[in-house]
Amino acid sequence: MTITPMIVSTDTPTYKLVDEAIYLAIQNLEFAYARSLDTFRLDEWVNYFADDCAYKVIPRENVERGLPVGVIFCNTKGMLRDRVRSIQEANIYNIHYPRHCITNIEVLSTIDGVFEVYANYVVYQTDQEGQTRLFSVGQYHDHIVFVEGVPKFQSKVVIVDTFSIPNLLAIPL
Repeated sequence: MTITPMIVSTDTPTYKLVDEAIYLAIQNLEFAYARSLDTFRLDEWVNYFADDCAYKVIPRENVERGLPVGVIFCNTKGMLRDRVRSIQEANIYNIHYPRHCITNIEVLSTIDGVFEVYANYVVYQTDQEGQTRLFSVGQYHDHIVFVEGVPKFQSKVVIVDTFSIPNLLAIPL
């Protein structure tokens, strides 16, 4: 069995080993998260979160300045469901096809069964005319727990590299 390194400290990189099965489960959660958004299965997207969860989208500039103000802040699973319902039934937004690419998935630490995971993301959008453009780039700061053996996001903080998002942020990042 291969073992994946876990960074214990980002100041001085020292590595602790993470079981490959755990790493693969976390990686598969990240990829399934992206697939659910790319295929507009938003009800499925909500189920990737633990019952007690948070989802935030915050500009990098705000993080660097210690400002907690974000573009999106959902601190319960009910709020995530409400967001999905508004996207499906109420919001009007540009029709597009998103493509989420997730890379560099790192398990940085684990404390009391909570895995701290960082990953880079890129989101492209293709419009109805077939034009594809870069929509958002940034990093996921995740806390992942295993609920009955299944990985779930306890929190997902999306740090967008720029404050300016070119269009309405309808589909989650």
